[in-house]
Amino acid sequence: MNAAMTAALRGWPVFPLSPRSKIPAIKQWEKVATTDRDQLQDWWTIDPARNVGIACGPAGLVVIDLDNLRGRASGIWGDEGVHHGREVLALLAHWAGEADPVDTYTVLTPHGEHRYFLAPTDRRLRNTIGATGRRGLGPGVDVRAWGGAVTAAGSVRLVGGSPWVYRPDPRRPDTPVPLPLWLVTRLTPAPPAPPRPIRLRFGDSRVDAYVAAAVRGEAGNVANAIPGSRAIVVFRAAYKLGGLVGADVLDEHVAEHALRDAARVHDGIDGWTQTEARRHIENGLARGRKHPRPIDGLIA
Repeated sequence: MNAAMTAALRGWPVFPLSPRSKIPAIKQWEKVATTDRDQLQDWWTIDPARNVGIACGPAGLVVIDLDNLRGRASGIWGDEGVHHGREVLALLAHWAGEADPVDTYTVLTPHGEHRYFLAPTDRRLRNTIGATGRRGLGPGVDVRAWGGAVTAAGSVRLVGGSPWVYRPDPRRPDTPVPLPLWLVTRLTPAPPAPPRPIRLRFGDSRVDAYVAAAVRGEAGNVANAIPGSRAIVVFRAAYKLGGLVGADVLDEHVAEHALRDAARVHDGIDGWTQTEARRHIENGLARGRKHPRPIDGLIA
């Protein structure tokens, strides 16, 4: 409870994690995370051993999680001989002609550190995992922002059977600094690509407009899906477009690329991956092809 109150006094909404764990002890944690003392007392009175999670988005934070690399780094990182995420971040800063962003509030973790930064106020940054996705920074470097959380100082984990206490790095400042501009730029999602041309078979402008609107609509549904419903939203969107593929009015590759591009905004959020998105898209398209959507009568 003391750790929760300390974070809340900084203005960071918190929520309970299971004891000795990083697993949320409540549902919809990003929505219900709070700085309210009465609520915090209620949560930690239920179980004083609960750990403390900080909801990064509502807290206005971007936290860079630096860990040991699991296994040998490949590609350019292997050539550089890096072994830890902090080395990867230092290299990225060097290549950008910037200083290594070390002078900010930092919490020591079992396998590395969490560097806290103030999030930019003019955009919402999202999570990234390692080197995956278009915004990923590199191996051993995860980013927690909107849709993400970190384990607060004062929490306890068991590492090798012994307790490990998350604690501030005494060598670093006591408050976060703004996220450096070069990292803001690296982590800002690219603007959506212009719509891919819809290849049709009928040469009918009414059908063209209907199919293009369907692709835009289903891609929008995928991009706006919330955690917990993404799998079914992606599958349904692919199923509906698969029906147009089966009706021979939409090229399957166009449908697949539109949905995969839309699903990339979720990469790294609550464990979502491009592999999962691709599986649901392929299954939905395959099912939809078997049930072609009739076009006649749909357009007035």
